[in-house]
Amino acid sequence: MRKIINDPVHGFITIDDELIYAIISHPYYQRLRHIKQMALAYLVYPGAVHTRLHHSLGAYHLMGKALEELRQKGAEITREESQGAQIAILLHDIGHGPFSHALEHTLANIQHEEISLLIMQKLNEEFQGKLAIAIDIYTNQYPKKFLHQLVSSQLDVDRLDYLARDSFFTGVSEGVVGYERIIKMLTVHQEELLVEEKGIHSIEKFLIARRFMYWQVYLHKTVLSSELLLVNILKRAKALIHQGKNLMASPSLYFFLSKQLNLDDFISNPVCLSHFLNTNDSDVECAIRSWMQHEDSILSDLCTRLTNRKLLKIEFLQTDDQSKIKSIREKIQQQFSLDEQSISYYFTESTTSNKTYNESVDQIKNFI
Repeated sequence: MRKIINDPVHGFITIDDELIYAIISHPYYQRLRHIKQMALAYLVYPGAVHTRLHHSLGAYHLMGKALEELRQKGAEITREESQGAQIAILLHDIGHGPFSHALEHTLANIQHEEISLLIMQKLNEEFQGKLAIAIDIYTNQYPKKFLHQLVSSQLDVDRLDYLARDSFFTGVSEGVVGYERIIKMLTVHQEELLVEEKGIHSIEKFLIARRFMYWQVYLHKTVLSSELLLVNILKRAKALIHQGKNLMASPSLYFFLSKQLNLDDFISNPVCLSHFLNTNDSDVECAIRSWMQHEDSILSDLCTRLTNRKLLKIEFLQTDDQSKIKSIREKIQQQFSLDEQSISYYFTESTTSNKTYNESVDQIKNFI
């Protein structure tokens, strides 16, 4: 069995494992076709409409290349371990909900990694335990630590793919990374993933490219504004439903809008995961189009603004200047004639940062 997928970033991606092909063909995985990788970034970069399915297939491709490189350098990797690592990276983002990170804690108070694990466990039951190694690698329970590091670390194939892919689809050349050379520089020592000394400059460029992508793309003012607006739309929709108002929404989206859910709810009630797997970007987009005509002036205005790209402004403050924040808040409140309960939909305080390298966790180590 051999299948080939033509990918715009990596070229031809080969799938020659029956279990992996079965997972890719599964409805849970195919759902990722309808989840945008970069949420609302297309409002700034029109080409950024690629999906989580694109990204996970690309990461799977790079995982295969990395495993082969490590084998050639003497790392002991069995066929089962290789398959497990490839499944782990293939499913690492399967727990993303509509608009990916933008709504991660809005529909339910739960991390996408936690939902990914629940879905992997459900798939493991369907495939009669064949995902056990993949789950151990994903949760960092497998003895060979470097396999988990390839899935999740400060230098993993996930980051190598999304930087290359997001750079390609946005057209931001500063995000281009030499992922092929970085993979060639990987090695294993005492079950840990290391980088050969001659690859240090490639790693430095990778870190700088990631920082540039955050400033120019992921933390772009308009991107942040649109994502905060989307969060406030669903926040308003939830408030109206709790007040007994009627809102059009798909059954699965309405399920989340009408409840406050967390990880315990997902574990104890299988219906939560079932509704989650039946929800994607289209549910939210269709609801917003409908809510533009809603009788609630705030919901209608917010939805119209997002649809027509008439977004609210963002102002970055270097320090916690409470007098400045208060002044901005009062100005907005007067401009829109808002009461104390309504101001939160038009004025949001948040913090963000862009750190090139986190020295406190899972450091990138070099091999001399």
